[in-house]
Amino acid sequence: MYQLFVMDVDGTLTDGRIWIGADGELFKAFDVKDGYGIKNILPKYGIEAVIITGRRSAIVERRAEELNISHLFQEVNNKEACLRMLSTQFEVPFENIACIGDDLNDMPMMRLCGASGCPSDASAEVRRSSDYVCSASGGHGAVREFIEWLISK
Repeated sequence: MYQLFVMDVDGTLTDGRIWIGADGELFKAFDVKDGYGIKNILPKYGIEAVIITGRRSAIVERRAEELNISHLFQEVNNKEACLRMLSTQFEVPFENIACIGDDLNDMPMMRLCGASGCPSDASAEVRRSSDYVCSASGGHGAVREFIEWLISK
């Protein structure tokens, strides 16, 4: 059974677009179905949600708070090393970790996990190496779809 559910943000929880206004404001859109899956479905199965992302964003911090995600790692250059640290810290073997990502920088951590998934619009190499390729694209319900696939296994 999976104990940790690790997610990338840009291109996975969002569609990958970053909106920057003239005064520097950032905007990102998140899918409510993804949020429901993270906040309501994962806890029912005893699965802890984790975000590992390469960027830093106050918007992501806010979204993590809304979804009760207490394990948020931003500005991570080496996602594999971060996942290894989490596995040790939580004493969770890699086979009990599921991960969803969309691009090449996610692949090293995805390859370690017991289950890997990606949005339909992930890079070709990520799609080829994932256990499950969602029909939904990033930011449009892919995370929820992957959660539903995981719990149906």
